[in-house]
Amino acid sequence: MSVDKLDMQSPDLVNQNIEKLAELFPNCVTESDAGKAIDFDLLRQELSHAVVEGNKERYRLEWPGKKEAIVTANLPTTKTLRPVHEDSVDFDNTENIYIEGDNLEVLKLLQESYLGKIKMIYIDPPYNTGKDFVYKDTFAKDTQEELLESGQKDEYNQRLVVNPETAGRYHSDWLSMMYPRLKLARNLLKEDGVIFISIDDNEVHNLRKVCDEIFGERNFVADAIWRSKDNSNNDAKKFSIDHNHTLVYARNEEWQPAKVKDENKQKHFKNPDNDPNGPYFDGNPLNSPNYRENLVYDLISPNGTIINAPKNGWRWSEKVMKEKIQSGEIRFTEGQKNIRRRTYLKDMGGLPPSTLMIDLEKTGHNRQAKYELLKLLPEDVFDTPKPIKLVSYLTTIANCDEDDILLDFFSGSAASAHAIMHLNAKKGAGKLKYIMVQLPEITYEGVKEEYVNSSGNKKWRYVIDRQTGLPKLENHSEASKAGYMTIAQIGKERIRRAAKKIKEETGADIDYGFRVYRLDDSNMQDVYYKPQEYTQANLDLFADNVKSDRTADDLLAQVMLDWGLPLSLKIERLEIAGKEVFRVAENSLYACFDKGLDEIFAKEIAKDKPLRVVLRDNGFKDDTAKVNVKQLLKQLSPETEMKVI
Repeated sequence: MSVDKLDMQSPDLVNQNIEKLAELFPNCVTESDAGKAIDFDLLRQELSHAVVEGNKERYRLEWPGKKEAIVTANLPTTKTLRPVHEDSVDFDNTENIYIEGDNLEVLKLLQESYLGKIKMIYIDPPYNTGKDFVYKDTFAKDTQEELLESGQKDEYNQRLVVNPETAGRYHSDWLSMMYPRLKLARNLLKEDGVIFISIDDNEVHNLRKVCDEIFGERNFVADAIWRSKDNSNNDAKKFSIDHNHTLVYARNEEWQPAKVKDENKQKHFKNPDNDPNGPYFDGNPLNSPNYRENLVYDLISPNGTIINAPKNGWRWSEKVMKEKIQSGEIRFTEGQKNIRRRTYLKDMGGLPPSTLMIDLEKTGHNRQAKYELLKLLPEDVFDTPKPIKLVSYLTTIANCDEDDILLDFFSGSAASAHAIMHLNAKKGAGKLKYIMVQLPEITYEGVKEEYVNSSGNKKWRYVIDRQTGLPKLENHSEASKAGYMTIAQIGKERIRRAAKKIKEETGADIDYGFRVYRLDDSNMQDVYYKPQEYTQANLDLFADNVKSDRTADDLLAQVMLDWGLPLSLKIERLEIAGKEVFRVAENSLYACFDKGLDEIFAKEIAKDKPLRVVLRDNGFKDDTAKVNVKQLLKQLSPETEMKVI
């Protein structure tokens, strides 16, 4: 039983006054760096009959922290991705990717390798209900202090804070979290790519404005309403909220969604006269309200009846109209005085998708999504999964073809990955691929301790367990009781179990595996000394520029990202002149991180004519060998580009 505590302080009169003004002038309450505030220019205007001069008006969405959010997106990162073979399934052959880490840093790392290569992005971000966590990307503070204040460990990159409705920066913090991620995500979309964003009523209005700014207002496609519940909440205090929004933005305004089959809309296609072309409906061939002179002309029906031109003309030119009459597409009725256009179902190729996604058989609902996950993970470990039917439907209307990639950087329980496998199996041997990104957010309540930060203020932080690297456990959740200590663990296990189930049920020959990568600090040594501070004692620390706990696999992942190669490329291990060599995508990249490299090694590797070669800077037998290896590669394989790390 909790007990309310006394505030032990005098009333905050300023906040009380702000609340009183909010009752009278809600439009004058805004957010500032310090929290809730009053827009005095607007308040003065409300109390004046004349226009009050203030800041120059403009049409745009502003909030405290927007400039910092833009800077955050543009700041480079020194992080890298490290492969986790033990968590992966069929690492060497799969083309699916699962990444653990802060999605902001991950999106930055993907900019080179996946620039303009993602066909579809689907995200279901925190909805800002006051209970969800949001990422806090304040970069002005000391990094370690910021991480401690958020109560997470550095290598897990968990910068999560609760964003209650009472917070002074309730909308601002959420917008600052979303802006840089969407800005980076746009860069990854193909020219015919599209992003779908699930969101509820709390922030959909702000998200529309942010997306208009990032993707361009002309690239807004739709605000589709998804019926998220299969029945209404009879206990709702006002309205039963039975929907979510799905905002749709294209990378290019020329993008067109795939046509869909809609049995309800197809009911008005009939064939009462047994037309050999099949079901049809009769439409109006008149022009739109916009007058065009070349479309205004009289028609003569087959029996010679003159049909006067309508006010704005017909839909087509006279030449095209005659062709359509001859083909039978244009019909004359009621004594040849009326004209109708016959549209056949077979020529439609389906119908445009509706902004009302209310067919539960097609897009599923929340309760169904819960059942889907419980069948795989009966321990009830995740509260708000999305149905795989919804993601599958969106993937279909996104026109995803073979070998296209779906990215979900708020992947949660990995419903998107499940949906991709389901679609591939449905096709028999589909080749759609996915990239899932999920922060390893803890699923339980951790032990906290009080500490004093560098500013002398008292703060709270989690106590980290040295063995697990996670906060010490205080209270279990259903997920942690089942052994899932992070959301990422839930997502990975769902993919494994979903893959097994789909394979057993369908036997489809598809890619059931996934490569796991984990966000971490750079593989390269940090430099803490200025040149003048080097001594013989500390020079030995930099004899190797690679951190001692990093493997050749770690280095390869960083090289692929730095060189802009997709992480899904085929990786093989070879032995050349007694050295371990990674061969990536045939001869796209050869990488060797062994030491003692010499001219013999250079001659052998040059035989395969690789496009790129990466070696360690201190991996050569000696300085002479370093020069000779470079020269030999230039002579024997002039197209090969060599770099060192």
